[in-house]
Amino acid sequence: MGLLGHMRTHATLPGFLAALRALVRTDTLWLVALAALVGLLAGGAVSLMTEATFLAHHLLAPESGRLSGLPSIAPIRALLVPVSGGLLLGAAGYFLARTARFRPVDPVEANALHGGRMSLRDSLVVAGQTVISNGCGASLGLEAGFSQLGAAFGSRIGRQLRMHRADVRLLVGCGAAGAIGAAFDAPLAGAFYAFELIIGTYSFTALAPVALSAVTAIGVVHLTGTVLPAVTVQTPASIPPLAYLPIAVLGGVSALVAVGLMKGVTLTERAFHALPLPVWMRPALGGLLVGLLALISPSVLSSGHMAMRAGLIDTPPLLLALGLLGLKALASAISIGSGFRGGLFFASLYLGVLTGAVFAGVLSPLTVLPVSVCAVVGMCALAVAVIGGPMTMVFLALETTGSLPLTTAVMVSAIVSSITVRRTFGYSFATWRFHLRGENIRSGVDVGWMRNLTVERMMRTEIVTFPATETVAGARAEFPGTAPRYIILRDEHRRYKGLVENVTFHAARYADSTPLLDLVPSDDEALLPQTCLSDALACFERTGRPACAVINENNMVLGLLSERYVLRRYAEELERTRRELAGEKYRG
Repeated sequence: MGLLGHMRTHATLPGFLAALRALVRTDTLWLVALAALVGLLAGGAVSLMTEATFLAHHLLAPESGRLSGLPSIAPIRALLVPVSGGLLLGAAGYFLARTARFRPVDPVEANALHGGRMSLRDSLVVAGQTVISNGCGASLGLEAGFSQLGAAFGSRIGRQLRMHRADVRLLVGCGAAGAIGAAFDAPLAGAFYAFELIIGTYSFTALAPVALSAVTAIGVVHLTGTVLPAVTVQTPASIPPLAYLPIAVLGGVSALVAVGLMKGVTLTERAFHALPLPVWMRPALGGLLVGLLALISPSVLSSGHMAMRAGLIDTPPLLLALGLLGLKALASAISIGSGFRGGLFFASLYLGVLTGAVFAGVLSPLTVLPVSVCAVVGMCALAVAVIGGPMTMVFLALETTGSLPLTTAVMVSAIVSSITVRRTFGYSFATWRFHLRGENIRSGVDVGWMRNLTVERMMRTEIVTFPATETVAGARAEFPGTAPRYIILRDEHRRYKGLVENVTFHAARYADSTPLLDLVPSDDEALLPQTCLSDALACFERTGRPACAVINENNMVLGLLSERYVLRRYAEELERTRRELAGEKYRG
């Protein structure tokens, strides 16, 4: 019976998945139900990771477990625990490098390039590394692990059901929305985090699944008791119009601080790579340096969430805020540069509070702008510069403070911060990391189809070739009419020598004795079969030629590609993508 039952289970599971796939493709309500399931999983992941981190924090602070809010910390714990965590993380990384292929894909990268495909195994590893890093006191947040694992759950469900590419990408966004919403107890912020960063655009059809996923995940963390207590911020009843000028300036200042932080992370990474240390030892050294900074102020430890809450309630004075800002920025740069796992979202909130406090201290003789307003505005403006989501931070401010006037001020600073970063730097922290790896990704907008659409898939293999040693007279005799339009010149071994148009050698200005090679333009280029659509378009734009030959690595002629056909395919794919983003795709 056991064997029969096992066989029956395997026989019915594919049928169940096929039936569920058909329901999801024909009825949007089933997609919403899947989004709720993804939210449950994301909320559960946030709860488990948060509890695991709290347990680890008790190693550093047995009496509290809230690291960044401690007034002081025992020196032996401040040095031993981060170093031990760094050694554990380094050893785990060394083991992964030796035994398995480990190349985790970020949710933004997954949606932008891979149609939402993420590895659940790799994401579980990233989540574990994030817990170890944050648990031992590294100056990074858990949000990277939260969103990674939540998005991976959405990707796994979508791919298991073999759903449409757009639906898989949507479920990835639902997972990230649930994770961030649960982390901050802010459903609107979680939803717009998904829209702005993971999905890359807002659409009406995506609102229900993304919002429901965020709300469901928040319900999970409330049921498990892992939600953080609410923050009480003193908010003004109104903000005078003249105050918006310094608020806008604070947005620009926060953006510049964020740019300095992102560049500092890159410089720190290069410094660690230049050290004569094995890779697995770098996190231990980073942990030692962070521990030394924690002896000055424990607020540099972990994500800084408790220190951020304390800063919003009782903002530090100018000099203290300036010192803490430098310490926290240095600790975060060291943590990332040495190899710890985590994100800068949580850390940027505390850095923004300190930036606002410094700004308020500098302006105190000139304007009567409440310090609490500067702290909230600076918090959101600097986070906008780091994560690249202005509406995310506007809604986070609204859900945190409940103040419409303060939310309006945050919106002004968020806009200024976003524009400043775009004009001076061009990247958020996530997209800057992609840029350093050679990826040109600015958001989660789906551009992967451009890479999948290669020259080999678009080229025409029915081509006309002609010996490159011939003269114009020979070409006129061989091709007396207007067809074919393009003739590819090759040597006796079919190696490419150039491309000429029929109308060119029929022109009266060329004598019969003119070698055909003289008709090939000096800027003539050929394409490789693996060249993607965007690079092919760039080649046509650069040369101004209506067509290009396709050759392999040995210069052998393979085919021909015309600019007109490439532009037509480009327009078709853009229209398909637009329809998917607008929710107009066919579900058959």
